Amino acid sequence: MKKFLRSPLLWTFFVSLVLLLAVGGWLLTDPATSRSEALKTGGIAGGAIVALYALWLNDRRRRVEERRQEVERQRQELELRRADQDRDRISDERFAKAVELLGHDADQVRVGALHALAGLARGRKIYTQTVLDILCSYLRRPFEHPRYSDDAKRPGNTRPEAGTPEQEQELQVRQTAQRLIGDLLPAADSEGTPGYDLDLTGAVLEYFDLSHRKVGKLLLRYGGLYSSTNLSGCVFLGPVYLTGAGTATDKRIGYFRCNQAKFTQRAWFSGVQFSEDAEFTGTKFGSETSFKDSSFKKSVVFTDAEFELTLDLDRARFEGFADLKFREPPKTVSLYNTMVEPGRDHDLPEGWIVEPFSDGRARIRVPGA
Repeated sequence: MKKFLRSPLLWTFFVSLVLLLAVGGWLLTDPATSRSEALKTGGIAGGAIVALYALWLNDRRRRVEERRQEVERQRQELELRRADQDRDRISDERFAKAVELLGHDADQVRVGALHALAGLARGRKIYTQTVLDILCSYLRRPFEHPRYSDDAKRPGNTRPEAGTPEQEQELQVRQTAQRLIGDLLPAADSEGTPGYDLDLTGAVLEYFDLSHRKVGKLLLRYGGLYSSTNLSGCVFLGPVYLTGAGTATDKRIGYFRCNQAKFTQRAWFSGVQFSEDAEFTGTKFGSETSFKDSSFKKSVVFTDAEFELTLDLDRARFEGFADLKFREPPKTVSLYNTMVEPGRDHDLPEGWIVEPFSDGRARIRVPGA
């Protein structure tokens, strides 16, 4: 009964009835007002109270619905956070297990672990740089194989020398790691994608292919690049260092292709020994570039290459044919003791000359420089 008496609806009808009677009674005191008009006016006054109650009730229902929707939204956000936490936990467990399996004795288990890491990186982009770091770390491990004790590039289609079963198995794992690195990097022409860093310092690689990929910082100092390496069409968003690559007897550089590539920051090829042909056709070097103390055992091609800042060729040695027909000469070039083979007809920029020495050697020089 008390609850009924506290009902807003009851009091609304009560006030409406009182107002109807009060207004109607008051108007009936006026002789000029008819009974029907007084009743009509009193009904309008009482109806207004009911209408105000209806508006208040509708507004109350709206606020209740908004609060219900807010509670539902918070519940969904909580569920999403729980799902994300569960996914992160599962991903972390998969990551830890895959890393642990990289030390397994069986090569097929190590290959499976590499694919598991790559799958994790594809599904969760937050893991991509970490997975690439692990793949690079695996390739930086010391590795010996008879095929790397010979020339950097085998003549013809001769079959490489076979190693022990353990070496052959490890070679398959390493080539899988190389391929996965290329697969995880974004395409060179993709927009809005980051450039991931690669640290392959001292690594021994064979048939390394990053063509038409976008890379952040690349470190390949003192590495070995056997058979052929393809960096054509790459976009390097960070600095690139190949300092000292190919200088060790078991870390040579084979056929090196870097055509139509783009270096946006420093490109450092100082002290590199190219044992086979090297190609830089149409490549754009956007910052400081150095081939200081590098040697090219065979042909090297720089046709239509662009150098926006400096080019350092100090003490570089061109022992084969040298095509230095740049799209346009660099703004600043250093040619201190840049040696070439005097018996070859090299393609040089306009104004550059080959100056022979009495001992049979020759160097490139710009008259007046």
